[in-house]
Parts: sequence; C-alpha cells; structure tokens
Amino acid sequence: MRVVLLSKALVVGAYQRKCELLAEINGIELTVLVPERWGTQQAERTHTHGYDLRILPIRFAGNFHLHYYPSLSAHLRELQPDVLHIDEEPYNFATWSALRAARALRRAPRTLFFSWQNLLRNYPPPFRWMERTVLNDVDAAIVGSTEAASVWRAKGFAKPLTIVPQFGVDENFFQPAQMRDPEAPFTVGFAGRLVPEKGVDVLLQALTAAPGVHAHVLGDGPLRTALAAQAQALGLGARVRFEDSRPSTHMPEFYRCLDALVLPSRTMPNWKEQFGRVLIEAMACGVPVLGSNSGEISRVIGDAGMVFAEGDTTQLAAQLQRLASDAALCIQLAQHGRARVLAEFTMRRIAQRTAEAWNLVM
Repeated sequence: MRVVLLSKALVVGAYQRKCELLAEINGIELTVLVPERWGTQQAERTHTHGYDLRILPIRFAGNFHLHYYPSLSAHLRELQPDVLHIDEEPYNFATWSALRAARALRRAPRTLFFSWQNLLRNYPPPFRWMERTVLNDVDAAIVGSTEAASVWRAKGFAKPLTIVPQFGVDENFFQPAQMRDPEAPFTVGFAGRLVPEKGVDVLLQALTAAPGVHAHVLGDGPLRTALAAQAQALGLGARVRFEDSRPSTHMPEFYRCLDALVLPSRTMPNWKEQFGRVLIEAMACGVPVLGSNSGEISRVIGDAGMVFAEGDTTQLAAQLQRLASDAALCIQLAQHGRARVLAEFTMRRIAQRTAEAWNLVM
C-alpha cells in the first residue's frame, strides 16, 4: 500500500517518529510531504528512517485556512499513491486543493482528512463550500477526540471515521524520574500558552487556599505580565515561578521536577480543550495530573488523575491539598498514568491505529 501523508505538523522533528513506526508496518510504503516552514518553525529532518520525507514549498505559511502547496500535484503524479492522508481540517484550502489534485490523477487514491474540531461551527463562504465538497468526496476521516467525531457526524459525515490522536509520546524519552528531592516543596506545574482559555488564573487563585503548594508556570503569551502581577497581588510571589517555554526536547526535565501537573483550561465561545498533550507527556513521566472538565481532558486522564469543574478554584484547591498530603495517592496516580500512556498513547500505538484507519479504506 503506497501512502502519501501531507502534514504541516510534521515539520517538527520529534513528531516524525510516528512516520518511522508507520513505515515499519508490513505492507506500507510511506512518503511524507511537509512544508518548508510553518510559522517560525523550519522543517526538520530528525526521524527519517524507512520512509521518504520530502520538503515542499508552501504558499501563505502560517495561515491556517488559506495555505496550500503549489507543487503537490506534481508529487502525486509521480508517487501515484493508493492512499492520500491529508492531515488538515476539511474546511481548509489545503485540504480542498489536495483532494482536487488527487481526483485529477489517472487512478485516484483513497483519501482521508484529519480533524481536531470539537465545536459545531458553520463557516462563511468559501470555507463552507470547501468543507461540503471535502465531506462529499473524501473516503474516510480520522479525528483526534470523541467530541470531534460528534461534530462531523452531526454535519452528516456518514463514512468511516476513526478516533486517533494525531501524535503519541515516546515512552522511552518521557520516563519517570529516579527520585524527587524529598526536601523540595510540593510543586505543581503548568505548561502552555498564557492565554485566557488556559485558565492559569484559576490555578493561581486556587493556590491561595492550598498553603504550602508551589507552582512552576512554563510558557509565553499575552497574559504573562498580568499573571505575574496576579501572583504578587495574591501574596504568592515566593510560591510561583514563571519561566519561558522550553523546546520539546527539554520537557521531560520539566515534568520530572513536578509533583503534579495542572491543566485548568476553560471553555470559551470559540474554543474548548481539544486534547491536552501535556497531560500524556506528564503521565508518561510518572507525574499525577489534574485537569478541568473542558473538552477532552477528562477522557484523556481517565482514572489516572483528578478532574475538577472548570473555573472551580475551591475544588481545585481541595484536590491540590489532598495530593500534597497523601504520598500513597500520588504514587498510585503516577503508576496509573504511566500505564495508561503505555496502553493508549505511545507513538507506536498511535501509528498502529492510524495504519488501521488507512486499511479501512482499501
């Protein structure tokens, strides 16, 4: 089975490990097409064994809805794939134009799109028209969450649909620490964009009712200054540390210095948490996780952590205090989290389930 995977996400070298694992699966001949850059991220070549990675020119790089690949048709004519996996939302021009290029081939491949969209939204023309064409013409879909599946079923998509997160974690890279410093204060962490929807202000407010608990906030964004000011105003200056975001290759070091990770996301009119990758990275490192009930968070955590009502600082504070005072519970959740990742969210497991979705359309 000759497969072409078109993906802007795969400009990140660490994510390319999934492609190596896909290429190991018997019967798959894989070519991956990535843009020369996406935003400020230049295309990397990190995990390239066993498949053909091609870097393509892109128009409107960084524009989510309008970007496209002017040389894509030529590559498809050369490769003549059996399956074209378009790693894009169905309402994007990149998806519509890739599907059109595939249909123009002498022998059209089977086609799939990928979606994280977990809100039922109606787009203005021409995106609504492109979405309708893609839903009618594509052969199957892969979505990253159960809520995304519900969105596309509600829009009338009745073809094969598989729920598989876009990427897993490398369980050998994200590993538990040998030992935490027993003299260090109980420290929870947050990693992500410092924007209203991520709810870091909720975590800071909860800390006022969880004496002795410290926080390490990792990330950049427009709320950085305001959040630092909030921490000072709440008297948390000595208990909260802010740090700029780190490269993905340095994230295990961050998680291993934590006693728990908190993802306090809040649902907004135009957004809710689609997955929460930091959750599975922390779980793989043997770190207990706490998350709000926004979007997919509770399904990702399962029985491997704690879930609180979004925005409920009292409930979050109580959970922080419980963890800080119950070492046995922390150990139990750490073990459950690592086991859950190994069963559901490793890069190898995601690759296997992606290949199963490809086989469904053949």
